[in-house]
Amino acid sequence: MSLGSKTIYGVLWSIGQEMSSKFISFFITIVLARLLSPAEFGLIAMLSVFIAVGNSLLDSGLSSSLIRTPEVTQKDCTTVFYFNLAGSLVIYGVLFFSAPLIALFYHQPVLKNVIRVYGITLIINAFFVIQQTLLVKEMRFKTMTMIQLPSVICGGILGIVLAQRGFGVWSLVWMGLLNPLISTLLHWWYSAWRPVILFSADSLKKHFNYGYKLTLSGLIDNVYQNIYTILIGKFYAPAQLGFYSRAESISQLPVGIISSAINKVTFPMFVKIAHDKEQLANVYKKVMLQVLFWMSPSLVLLSVIAEPLFRLVLTDKWLPAIPYFRILCIAGIMYPVHAYNLNILKVKGQTHLFLKLEVIKKVLCVIGISCVFPFGIYGLLYFQLFFSFFGFYINSIYSVRFIGYPFLKQIEDILPTLLISCSVGLGCYLLDQYLFDAFQFNDLFRITATAAAYFIGYLGFGFLVKLSAVADFRYILQGRS
Repeated sequence: MSLGSKTIYGVLWSIGQEMSSKFISFFITIVLARLLSPAEFGLIAMLSVFIAVGNSLLDSGLSSSLIRTPEVTQKDCTTVFYFNLAGSLVIYGVLFFSAPLIALFYHQPVLKNVIRVYGITLIINAFFVIQQTLLVKEMRFKTMTMIQLPSVICGGILGIVLAQRGFGVWSLVWMGLLNPLISTLLHWWYSAWRPVILFSADSLKKHFNYGYKLTLSGLIDNVYQNIYTILIGKFYAPAQLGFYSRAESISQLPVGIISSAINKVTFPMFVKIAHDKEQLANVYKKVMLQVLFWMSPSLVLLSVIAEPLFRLVLTDKWLPAIPYFRILCIAGIMYPVHAYNLNILKVKGQTHLFLKLEVIKKVLCVIGISCVFPFGIYGLLYFQLFFSFFGFYINSIYSVRFIGYPFLKQIEDILPTLLISCSVGLGCYLLDQYLFDAFQFNDLFRITATAAAYFIGYLGFGFLVKLSAVADFRYILQGRS
């Protein structure tokens, strides 16, 4: 196979690996959602921004620098390991002493102890970041799956047992601690790398100079991604935040699978061909269209079957989350395209441009959020939907310079997939509402029949108009270039 097809094959194979752990995690979440209240999920969601910011500071973009470096030495790895470990202790200390202020901000006294315990995950994560980075660099997906599955399963079992015994929000906290703890042990078991007594200021400077701009970008993005959680948690009841966070987490299931595959496959693969502009553009286009070909219908279908899906798997108490869920599904369609355009800048070493774009986007976001906040949660959600498409334009500004793939050409390539997925989705929504629901078919039948009709229609139109992603996928299955 050609490098383009190999890259697509790697992404699809990685997606398959990710799906196993993500769907197990999803099943665990369903069980917990039945046992716990929306308010208890809302309490954990209030802490998400602080944990996300802590993890961004912990990495400092050094992992990306290690992946990008052709020859990584023991000095490089050990230096980054000790830097991350020391940083995790400092960050946790700040979080520990800030816990009372966070609880006061949200008017939830229970959060003080919750965040002090839950924040320990930052320290645990620091112990396996190097092993994880090396596995990604070597593209050892099978090993990563053998680490992910036991971690998710064991953490989930503990969470379910504690929820059944009435531990409430603490069942989510202890589950969140056991998962990375087992992951750490397994990373050390499967990886041959071990730290030694060695620290190099020169090595740290080299990787930090590349990574700190990515860290700042990550911090800005994490704050933005969680700004809705902060605002809803501050000005609305925990149950409302629980509905929003559950809608977001379920809508992010296919997005999470795809994004993880993107980070594992495309970045190290793009690095290998970074100096060949034409080949990089060709591989970029193939992967983008292939991922969008599967991502778009998945999210549109989820939005179509939202009502019977939520009622069947989460029970009626979660039905208020459906409108949020539908908007977030559509907003997530463009995520892979965003990620690919930004990955080009990382591959080319243009981290200052990466940071520049993040600053521009987030300034515009803050202005937009300030304008729509008086319109409540729906104002925030519809703005998030709008900006998911507008942000694509901003992220693609430098694509023409580095790979010769301008914004309008990207739109021309992705538009047929978007039009087909949305058109078929509208038809299936009408079918579900005016036939299946009108005749009071049960939820399982509605989900199954609508999904079958959707993918028959979507794939049928895809073959009919000869989408390039269809041809590429067929070549991959046949083992050709």
